[in-house]
Amino acid sequence: MDYEIIIGLEVHTQLKTETKLFCGCPAVFGARENLQVCPVCLGLPGVLPVLNRKAFEYALKIALALDCQIATRTKFDRKNYFYPDLPKNYQISQYDIPVAKDGWLEIKDKRIGITRVHLEEDAGKLIHPDERTKELNNGRTSPSVSSSFSSSVSLVDLNRTGVPLVEIVSEPEISSPDEAYQYLTELKSLLIYLGVSDCDMEKGSLRCDANISVRPRGEKALKRKTEIKNLNSFKFVAKALEFEAERQINRLKDGLEIGGETRLWDEDRNETRTLRSKEDVEDYRYFPEPDLQDFTITPQSLEEIRKSLPELPSARKKRFISEYQLSPYFANILIQDKPLADYFEQCLKIYNSPKSVCNWLTSEVLRYLNENKIEIASLTITPTRLAGLVKLFDEGRISSTIAKDVFMEMFADTSASAEEIVQQKGLFQISDDSLLETLVKSAIENNPRMVADYRAGKKAALEALLGQVMRLSKGKAHPDKARQLLQKYLQPH
Repeated sequence: MDYEIIIGLEVHTQLKTETKLFCGCPAVFGARENLQVCPVCLGLPGVLPVLNRKAFEYALKIALALDCQIATRTKFDRKNYFYPDLPKNYQISQYDIPVAKDGWLEIKDKRIGITRVHLEEDAGKLIHPDERTKELNNGRTSPSVSSSFSSSVSLVDLNRTGVPLVEIVSEPEISSPDEAYQYLTELKSLLIYLGVSDCDMEKGSLRCDANISVRPRGEKALKRKTEIKNLNSFKFVAKALEFEAERQINRLKDGLEIGGETRLWDEDRNETRTLRSKEDVEDYRYFPEPDLQDFTITPQSLEEIRKSLPELPSARKKRFISEYQLSPYFANILIQDKPLADYFEQCLKIYNSPKSVCNWLTSEVLRYLNENKIEIASLTITPTRLAGLVKLFDEGRISSTIAKDVFMEMFADTSASAEEIVQQKGLFQISDDSLLETLVKSAIENNPRMVADYRAGKKAALEALLGQVMRLSKGKAHPDKARQLLQKYLQPH
């Protein structure tokens, strides 16, 4: 029997505001434990929350970018549950009237529906014994705190309590772990373009819970779903979904039921394991937040936010294809990383050769970034300097080999232009016919076997001879001109 996979994703993204959602405490990552708290975010008696306007506007930006239907009136609700990292024993969230609903996000040629977008406050963070060493090594836990408690004790840091979160819930329309990965990649790119979140999963500013069920292909009714938590990378989301899909299919084949439960992804064992039975909506006992009034979203304010939206990834991709004549493949590589796409366009202001600049960015530059595990923002070669290098290569003044060498040299000399480096080291390509003829004749005279092979019909011998010319010129011979001269002198007399 063939089975199909049904996946829905719940993505939480921390908003890039200076202060928390309902108080004036800083919303900065990395501070010492429990220093960024106040009576409001600790839920002490007699305090009143005040909504962060910027966070509300950011939520509307996200909703607009996802083509959602925006509510004309929205409200906040109390979501009641007990956990050590929730000092109030309830979370201010949104239940029946979210900021927005019924949107979509396109991945390749498929639209994934967005059920809802709502605004809520984050909880604190539990630091378990096995995590304290990591926190200490990262400088986020003081040695005195780490050593003052038993290795069996979990600690709580409430700095994150009250930080604004937007939750984006997809429809159960994702049909494979690969599609889930694509969806998350597209969503992260969108959020970064909007400037509403840094989406740094290592800092917890982008988190994902995955809901998955399987059913025999052709059936309409959904089976009970399982929720997977503790997913801190897109790679782990895909791996967890692959494992869970196989686990559920095997249970159905064995005639067993799928229990509605919450499971954790164990990255060390590459498996999901049971955390708890899954709560139903009724378990949270939602009711309207009595300390916050309803909020009306006027057409005028919504239009102002709409006008402030930047060019989004899908629109930028279309423009890169039409304006710069890039292939969809290369346009997609560039636009997925906004700083990379920005760098690309800054290069074009200096040297307007889109395909050449794109080739360098998607080959040499990305290779360097990946090998050194850095982002484009940390690249010490400015767009002006890279554009100058690409221009020298396109004009035939340096060979491909020399260009790559100069590229690496530009990291050692962070102020010199490519042309200055080439000039200082005498690396300009040899294009003078008389000099090239001398090199070509020398290569022919010193390699009679290659010459004989070429004249016997072995075309690869020509490239071998060209390699000899490049060796004699120390990589500076113009390859096309050298090849033409080789063909000329290798003709039988």
